Amino acid sequence: MSEKLSKWCPLPLRLLLGISFIYHGIPKVSSVDGHQAFANMLDGLGVPAPGVMAWAVGLVEVAGGVALIVGAFVIVASVLLTCDMLVALFKVHLAAGFSLINIKGMGPDGPIFGMPGYEVNLLYIAGLLTLILAGAGALSVDQVRGRRSHRYRKYSRK
Repeated sequence: MSEKLSKWCPLPLRLLLGISFIYHGIPKVSSVDGHQAFANMLDGLGVPAPGVMAWAVGLVEVAGGVALIVGAFVIVASVLLTCDMLVALFKVHLAAGFSLINIKGMGPDGPIFGMPGYEVNLLYIAGLLTLILAGAGALSVDQVRGRRSHRYRKYSRK
């Protein structure tokens, strides 16, 4: 793949991951009910300071999602979001097994779904690790910042 084309590869990944993290983070920080429900879940899992941790997780997901979309501090955001996904994997989804779709039985209206497995957590982590390794790519603040610092280094050596 040409270098011109490869710089565009992270863009769809950044956008989809960013939108997804914002989607899941907004309810944790935008409403009292959403925040309290998530804090109660964390409390049930034995997470210390569940109210504070609910804010922290929600803010990491929203701010990290925005950072991915605009391509700013993508490595830092990806590391924080990977930690978020690892905790979710081990504390919530591991017990449900691998498969995202966990059908517990059939009801009169169709399948009855249980807790999703850790399949999606691994997909999120794989995408975030790809961004850590490949960088933000095209149409990103990180790329613009990199160009500026590269120009500065180039001219400051003369």
